[in-house]
Amino acid sequence: MNPKRIRVMLVDDHHIVRAGLAALLNRQPDIEVVAEAEDGAQAVTLYKSARPDVVLMDARMPGMSGAETTTAIRKKFPDARVIILTTFDGADDIHRALQAGARGYLLKKMRGPDVIKAIREVYAGQRFIPQTVGSRMAERIPCSDLTHREMEVLKHLVKGLSNKEIAMAMNFTEHAAKAHLKNIMGKLGVEDRTKAVVVALQRGIVELE
Repeated sequence: MNPKRIRVMLVDDHHIVRAGLAALLNRQPDIEVVAEAEDGAQAVTLYKSARPDVVLMDARMPGMSGAETTTAIRKKFPDARVIILTTFDGADDIHRALQAGARGYLLKKMRGPDVIKAIREVYAGQRFIPQTVGSRMAERIPCSDLTHREMEVLKHLVKGLSNKEIAMAMNFTEHAAKAHLKNIMGKLGVEDRTKAVVVALQRGIVELE
């Protein structure tokens, strides 16, 4: 039997961009493009029928933006894995995408191997946030020292573990996990888990394994 391929849906209002990405991705032995959408509304509809493993989505499109489309898809399919692909690297654009639940953020100037790597890592349950993107986010977020236990919790958070999974991994209650996460976010000066991960990776506090 052939190994399972990573099923990818492309969302971009430019046909030539979709065609170029499809040509790149379909050459990979472990990736196949199963659907293409030219706008957010079409993407939401196609996601239900195609059920891709990873969505590669443009940030700015007519009608619904990439962040709005990500929110709409994840409202119906919370486990959806979305990577935003854009020419914009402004902190606000990045913030909106990550707040919407995107697992990765790629700039269109990046090379093909970076796109492929991002898809594979996001499919594996990791986040893909290049240093340049993390730098933009970290510019507006302070950092502080963490205790040894908080560091361990943060490492699990970066791996994508839930509060319950972190509690099990560290042998304490889910309530304790929530308390540690609250302390971590307070020390990093962020309001949510996603920004905590961004800061941790960009500042080198922890690294993806």
